[in-house]
Amino acid sequence: MPELPEVETVCRGLAGVLEGHRFADVVVRRPDLRIPFPERFAGRLKGRRVQKIHRRAKYILMDLDDGNVLIVHLGMAGRMLILKKTAPPGPHDHVLFTTDDGAEIRYNDPRRFGLMDLAPANGLDSHRLFGHLGVDPLGESFTPAFLHAALKGRTTTIKTALLDQRIVVGVGNIYASESLHRARISPRRKAGTVSKAKIAALVSAVKDVLAEAIAAGGSSLRDHVQPSGELGYFQHSWRVYGRAGEICSCAAGKSDAKIRRIVQGGRSTFYCARCQT
Repeated sequence: MPELPEVETVCRGLAGVLEGHRFADVVVRRPDLRIPFPERFAGRLKGRRVQKIHRRAKYILMDLDDGNVLIVHLGMAGRMLILKKTAPPGPHDHVLFTTDDGAEIRYNDPRRFGLMDLAPANGLDSHRLFGHLGVDPLGESFTPAFLHAALKGRTTTIKTALLDQRIVVGVGNIYASESLHRARISPRRKAGTVSKAKIAALVSAVKDVLAEAIAAGGSSLRDHVQPSGELGYFQHSWRVYGRAGEICSCAAGKSDAKIRRIVQGGRSTFYCARCQT
């Protein structure tokens, strides 16, 4: 599933093509994705101008000139692709957007785990998709004081807590492993036992890892590509994720610091037991 950096990368790629432009045509080629499309979805979008594209958690939000917001979630394998040359739509091109200057954006989703919805902008905070969400890790609210308070008394592991969307949104499995490694915190440690100093290091690491991943266009592990079709390349900067059996950078070549893989909550976690305590 695309994590925060991948979704932010998609938003930025779409902004240059869609912001300030109208949807001249919208074609919906099936009745649903993960959920049904809103009633009269295509008709409600035609003629609308996209005022701003931004992100909330792992959702792409397009503010429209009628006071509504187009909500897009990419699911497991969804892509928003800007076409340079018109080509016949493929079997997994489910929604086709054409702008007033002729650009075409296609929503492609082989698994159909994504979704699209329309909602009033003034009620977005209470929308069923957003009302339960925690703070954005790149926002001003994600501070050491906030995270320390949120983790107080929690007996779940710190890795599990980082993935809890009710605490902080969008970090995801890859970036949780990478952030914990930079902060030198074991993913096995109980969340409520992490010291204030370590929590401060973790907040800084999360922000740095996400910012670097966005600058690199995200991580192209399986399905992620930027709207232009280019791959992200942050996967080449992973320090622990996907590197089980390799020597950690902390060891200066010593064999006692091999990166390990464990399973937590059904997901792979990668870490170094030598430098992460």
